Amino acid sequence: MARILGYVAASLDGFIATADESLEWLFTRGDMALGEHDYNLFLKRVRTVVMGRATYDWLARDEAPWAYGEQRVIVVTSRPIPEPKGPLETRSDVEALIAELRGFDDGDVWMLGGGKLQMTFLERGALDEIEIYVISSLIGGGRPLFPPTGVKASPTLLSAKSLGGGGARLHYSFETVRP
Repeated sequence: MARILGYVAASLDGFIATADESLEWLFTRGDMALGEHDYNLFLKRVRTVVMGRATYDWLARDEAPWAYGEQRVIVVTSRPIPEPKGPLETRSDVEALIAELRGFDDGDVWMLGGGKLQMTFLERGALDEIEIYVISSLIGGGRPLFPPTGVKASPTLLSAKSLGGGGARLHYSFETVRP
């Protein structure tokens, strides 16, 4: 059974992007030593990438080449994607998607992007673990790490590690979610 994972960076004040969807604040901190937690190493163990439509649209607008050619990519959307930037599949039924993902046995599943889809999975008890990379920047507002939905959870802290440059890695597992 596949593990469904989050791997996300957040500002110290709890945002993953500015209000205008910029991530520039994230790339100003090149002094963090990620070592074994480096994004490229994480991506190598991921077989499936799941993202919401807003994250896909953001990636599609970016000039960088499609980074997920080695993974199965699923975009959760109810709207068609006429000319996809890279190879992908779409799903609109989250419950059916969770069952499908749980049936995979070829590697981890990564919930890429914003907190909205991660929260949707968390609400359904379908987010197993999350790695949060806290960046020592205050960006003053924007897209929250976890959008407020009323869900309460008590994740278990598996590890906390200083990464230098004022950043930290927090690794949690989720066992119980209560509406």
